[in-house]
This record gives sequence, C-alpha cells and structure tokens, in this order.
Amino acid sequence: MTPASSPSPTFRVGVDIGGTFTDIVFLASTGERFTRKVPSTVDDYSRAITEGVIQVLSDQGASGSAIVELLHGTTVASNAILEMKGARTGLITTKGFRDVLEIRTLRMPRLYDLGWTKPPPLVERYLRLEVNERVNAKGEIERPLDEAEVERVVQRLLDEKVEAIAVCLLHSYLNPTHEALIKRVVTRMAPEMTLCISAEVLPEIKEYERTSTTVINAYVRPIVERYLRALIAELKAVGVAAPVLLMQSNGGLTTAQSASVMPMNIIESGPAAGVVGVQALVRQIGLGKAISFDMGGTTAKASLVEDGELLRAAEYSVGGGIMIGSRLLTGAGYTLKVPAIDLAEVGAGGGSIIWTDAGGALQIGPQSAGAFPGPVCYDMGGTEPTITDANVVLGYLNPGYLAGGTVKLHAEKSRAALLARIAEPLGMSVEQAAYGAHLIAASNMMRAIKAVSSERARDPRDYALVGFGGNGPIFSATMARALSMRTAIIPPSAGVFSCFGLLASDVEYHFSRTTRGLVRTLDPAAVEGVFAALEDQARERLALDGFAGGKIVLQRSVKLRYLGQWYELEVPLAAGALDAATLAGLEEAYGAEHERTYGHRAGVEEPVELVTVRVVGRGLSDAARLPPPPPAAAYAASGPRVTRSAFFGPDHGWQETRICASRADLAGGIAGPCVVEEYDCTTLIPPGCTAALDRFGNIVITIGDAA
Repeated sequence: MTPASSPSPTFRVGVDIGGTFTDIVFLASTGERFTRKVPSTVDDYSRAITEGVIQVLSDQGASGSAIVELLHGTTVASNAILEMKGARTGLITTKGFRDVLEIRTLRMPRLYDLGWTKPPPLVERYLRLEVNERVNAKGEIERPLDEAEVERVVQRLLDEKVEAIAVCLLHSYLNPTHEALIKRVVTRMAPEMTLCISAEVLPEIKEYERTSTTVINAYVRPIVERYLRALIAELKAVGVAAPVLLMQSNGGLTTAQSASVMPMNIIESGPAAGVVGVQALVRQIGLGKAISFDMGGTTAKASLVEDGELLRAAEYSVGGGIMIGSRLLTGAGYTLKVPAIDLAEVGAGGGSIIWTDAGGALQIGPQSAGAFPGPVCYDMGGTEPTITDANVVLGYLNPGYLAGGTVKLHAEKSRAALLARIAEPLGMSVEQAAYGAHLIAASNMMRAIKAVSSERARDPRDYALVGFGGNGPIFSATMARALSMRTAIIPPSAGVFSCFGLLASDVEYHFSRTTRGLVRTLDPAAVEGVFAALEDQARERLALDGFAGGKIVLQRSVKLRYLGQWYELEVPLAAGALDAATLAGLEEAYGAEHERTYGHRAGVEEPVELVTVRVVGRGLSDAARLPPPPPAAAYAASGPRVTRSAFFGPDHGWQETRICASRADLAGGIAGPCVVEEYDCTTLIPPGCTAALDRFGNIVITIGDAA
C-alpha cells in the first residue's frame, strides 16, 4: 500500500506595517517560519499586505485557504490623527462644557517654551454643540434633557454634513440616561451615522480625558472601518478567508469587528506587538529583566519587561509628534484614556535624515525619508543623507544584501550625499561624518531607554537589551555599551520580530467603571457587584469570539489614590469574592505601589480612595501562541570566511570585519568586529564585544570595553 501523504500545513500569519517596510511572517503548523519584507504602500497599506501574502503563498505552493488566522498591527488610526484626515466629527455635550476639548488639562510638553501652541481640536468649535441638561456628581438628574432640543441639535450637525457624532455629557459614567436618549434620537434621525457615546466608550471620571477619548474614537472610526473592510475584501479576493485579528495598544488582540467599533484601542497597534514579542522571549529563556528596543525606518521605541510582565500606562497622547517618555512632558497631542503598553519613542530610524542646524551642529531626524523616496542609497529620488546611508558608508550594511538582496543599495550615492551635505561643510572626512551620525542616532535612542529605566528608578545595568526591528540589531551593542549594560540579545528573525509578537498574543479586552469611595468605608458587596457586572461583560464579549469555560481568564484590578490626589495608580486584586479583609489590604498595597513609583508613601492617617474598578478578560487559543525555537538545521554555516572593511571611530579606524551570512557561524562564539547579515536585518558586533548563539537561536552579545 502507498502510505498516505501527510496533510498540507496550515499557517498563522503576522503582518506589521512600518513606515518603510511591511513585515510578514508565516508560522506553519509544522513549526517552520517564513518571512517577507515588502515596501510599504503608503497610498493603500492593504496592497502591500496582499502582495506580500501572495508572494509567500506562491513560494510555498499553497493557496489562501491554508491561512487559518491573520494577525495585524496597523498604523492607519494613528496616521489619520497625525495627518488630521479623520472623519468630520460633531460633539454634543452639556451646556457650559463646550470648550473642554480645547481647554484640555493645561499640561505643556515644553515647560519654558512660551511660543508653544496646543494642537487644533479634532472638532472645530462650531461643530461642538450643547444641550441644557445636568446630572450631578452623585448620578442624580438635576435638569432633565428635552428630546425636542436634542432633535434640533442633531439636525444642526446633520446640516453641517458631519460623518460622525461623539456624545459626552457631564457625569454620564454614573447615569447614562441622557446619553442613551441622544443615542435613540440620532439612531432614528440618521441610522447610518457613526455614533460614539462616552458611557459606552469610557465610563470613567475626568471630563477632558473622557471627552477626548470619545471624540478620537468617533474621529477615526469611519477611517478604520473602511480600511478593514477593504483589507478583508482584498484578502478574500486572493482566497484568504481567515479571521483577521488586530493588535491593540494594550498588547492584546481584538477582532476586526471590535476594532471597527472601538478603534481607540488600536491607535498604538504597531509598537505594542514588538514588546509582546519580547515578553514571550524572556519568558521562554527565563530572563528576569529586559529592555525592549525596536528601531525601524522612522522611529525607535523602548519599553520594560520585568519578571515576564509588561508595564502599561493608563493613558497616553497621540498625534503630538515623538514621545520621549518622560511623565513630566505630556500634553503635546490628544489624550487617550485607554490602557497601553508603556513605552517611549524617539524620531530615529534608518530613514531619519542627517542634517546640520544653524550653529553647524550635526542633527538626526525627526524628519524621515520614509519608504519613498527613502534613503539616498535606495536611488528612488532621495537627496538627503539618512542613517541608512551612514551605515552603508561605514561598511555596516552590505550594498548588495538588504532584505535578502531585493533592495540594492548604491553606496557611492550615499557617500556623495554625505560628503556634499555634511562632511565638507563641517570640515571632516566622510567616514567621520558617518560615524558621528551613527553615534548621535544612538545617543538620541538612548533617551528612550533612559526614559523607561533610569527616569523611573530602574538601573539599565540590571537589564538585558533586546534589539529588533530592521535597524535595531545594528545599534544594540553600541547603545548597551554606552549604558554600561552587560548583554544585548538579538532574537531570530529580528527584522520582522514584531510579527512574532502578534503571533504570541492572546485575544484580550479591558472593561472599567468609575466607582468612588474611601476604601475604609466601602461596602464589599457593592464593589463585588460592580466587578461581577464587568466580568459578565468580559465573558459576553469573549463568547462572541468563540471562547468559553476554561478558555476565559479574568483578572481584576482597581485604581486608587490618596484622598485629594488627582492621579491614580493601578493595584491588582486577587481572584475570589471581596470581603472586608481584602479591602483593608488595598491601603497597604497602594502605599507600596506609590512608594515604588514615586519613592515615598503617606502615613496611615491618609485615607485611600477607590476611583475605578477594572477587569481584563483574556481568551486562550488552542493554537500555540509562541513559535518554537528554530531547529539547528535552520542555521547552516555560511561557508568560506568573508571580510569587509568597516569603520569603528577614531580609536579603531577601518578594520577588516568578519561577515557572517548565518547565525550558525556564532555557535562556538566569535569576537568582534563582526557583522551578521540576514534576510531581514543586519547585526553589528563591535570591537571588544563577543557573540554566541544560544539554544533558542538568539544572538547573545556580551558587551566589552570599547578599547
């Protein structure tokens, strides 16, 4: 008898859109992985996705039906805000609160810059309309809402041709009756209108944050709906009917349907995926403390992973330019009060432009050449030298082997651009100018690492630096040395590593409700009732995604503050029914968290106030979320020894540098200088450092002295 043929493999696919490249990873049911980098198509991001998917399917001789799940990190929502190209939005609010969106919180990102101006509100003033109603701070209706008035206000917005309406009434998180009335009227008068009410979007205290979040959700919702609808249609056209899941800012996945309704949760979709990948990596190798460092073509981002757990921020700003991570410098953009992975970002990527300021000082970014025209060496019309051009001149990048050789680099054009625009005006050699740009870029990116470590009372020397992204592995060892860190780790497929973060993620939803009261006087049964209601919401939402029973995991937490404070800190709460003893322990838990965050705590005479109750619902998939380590056979030796001249600054000058075309060359350990060239990224091991391959396929760089 002829033995039965083995079944064809199926694939889970991760797709991450960057400013320069769109990264795609196919994880086969057999454990094999296939990667592809394609230039991002800025006019229509979905086109690059479908083109890349078709290429990989063709290479594997598979059809679209072999894909069982497509996981996606997208920048479409954040781009809509950055470019001010969201939907024409109207706002309905309580009389007297029309300008909350414009007054904001009076926080300034540059404390001594008297010329700084706030970004324009996403809803112009003539589209912000009031209704004469009032709910007090106890949730009691003091002034009923007149339905006829609502109809007049809604009609005014319809006459102005708005595409979306946001509704945020005073204290509606306690009593949503009036917002519900407005919803009924809008649904009756304009059933196709995009409508977001704050009682459904964010039932929490603080008027500006709640208004801003609701408006952002309405502003980007039509854009995200159109994008996802087009993406799913294009995928189906090439035979891919698998469910599409989106990465959220909090590090969990959500369905395309849910993301279309609550797009505020996917604003920082792209940066989150890489940090989740680092979390999975450190859990796999048993590493306690790591700093995630993701450098792409436009920006570099850093975040902490401690004891296998991510750090999350309760809110963040979007659309205010580059975030440098300092808690003191907020207010530049538009506030989103949704959980997000806590990270810092700087404008330094492979496409960041090198320039000189009026004083003749060398500067890097934040302007970027992007995907088009790109760096000068791409030969697509770019004239301004970039970090990629500097790395080509320094010999770190192989002109004939970027993205597996699919992108040819013209080194002579990089050299000519750096010479004419930087080196000659500054009176230095081309390699000195290129190396200076390399160091300044590293220094700029170290600001992000310091923002999540030393500025938050963490010593970076106690952490390992995990570098990834298209350019992260080139800079990781340089930055680790400057920060006196001992280890840098470059994971397998580092250039497309954010896609592995997508593949390692679980479906996750966050639910919250403001519930105020002094912890000492709370009724445990009342608080338990709020938790139970939120947990019912979580189970119901996860059930729609096909999760039930033991596949649903619920986590409780509370936001607390000392009475009289304005900001809260989140404290986890153990599972099980609440009782007086549990509540009593919250004061001590909050004091410990306050001391860890701010360096001090108040005495027992200072009462602690409960502000918000939160529940996280997570759906556990049957599919293994973490890709297995690559087999040893995946890293064949690269063959005869090859070297290339590379420049390592005034102390080392030009050195013949070993070029490894495979990680297998590092199996027994190797001393720098060395360059490891892979399809998706290039790893630099400078002089004085050594590198080895661990059993999981990671390049582990031990940082030595520069001398």
